[in-house]
Amino acid sequence: MTGYTPITYDNLVYGHRSAVKWGPLEVGDISDRERLEGVMRKYNPIAVMHFAAYAYVGESVENPAKYYRNNVAGTLTLLEAMRICGIDKTIFSSTCVSYGMPEHLPIAEDHPQNPISPYVRSNLMIEWILDDFANDMQYVSMRYFNVAGADPEGEIGENHAPETHLIPLVLDVALGKREQIDIYGTDYETSDGTCIRDYIHVSDLADAQLLSLEYLIGGGPSNARNIGIGNGFSIREVIATASKISGRDISFCESDRRAGDPSVLIGTSEKIQNVLRWKPVHNSLESIIETAWRWQKKDS
Repeated sequence: MTGYTPITYDNLVYGHRSAVKWGPLEVGDISDRERLEGVMRKYNPIAVMHFAAYAYVGESVENPAKYYRNNVAGTLTLLEAMRICGIDKTIFSSTCVSYGMPEHLPIAEDHPQNPISPYVRSNLMIEWILDDFANDMQYVSMRYFNVAGADPEGEIGENHAPETHLIPLVLDVALGKREQIDIYGTDYETSDGTCIRDYIHVSDLADAQLLSLEYLIGGGPSNARNIGIGNGFSIREVIATASKISGRDISFCESDRRAGDPSVLIGTSEKIQNVLRWKPVHNSLESIIETAWRWQKKDS
């Protein structure tokens, strides 16, 4: 227990009522300022953790207006409500994909940001907006690498519709819910020809969120921080590890590359580790997949 009570505000378009277990749920939309102000006045929170963004890259290309309206305009509505209600601290869930094709590895926070989709551009716009609000609002923008795994105690885990994340898709094959996993590109300049990504366990991410909250409460200046483990695993490694942990064969199909997929995305989290003394506990692929497997077996 951390001593904080989380108040979840969600329109339940993609969220799940069953996932709210440790505090009250208030149903509402990020674009509804009157509703936001009412909830803020009801609970008088010390800070806002902002996760309310649509996050499907392909959909954002097909319908950019949906993403700019919710992610950018919705964030402005949220920040205005916070100002009116006297709340001056926020932690924003951003993304490492804003760096685009990496110019060097590992990626640090000062790497140029070159977003290539409306979803990612909307995230970068939010970072800029937060910077413009920084005169009277403290913030931390957390640039996530690939978040994965599940609550080690099995309370909640990944449950997206549609599911686009690699590890739950691979485990769905192990469970017989899906015939195979598609590998997009086997000719990358990596050890086995498939893309490499930096995975961060959701529990380690939650710890980083709480440490960032305490950092802001203590008067720390606004900034952006990477959240990853500083190590990468290929798609073939994910499949092999999932097969080993589940004890089941996992079929796959090799396909052509997808446009815009970098061969390697690995970040350095030295900034948050040095400033907040944060250190990931689940720093192996086995640990990450094991918790996800326990959750998906339970939820199947």
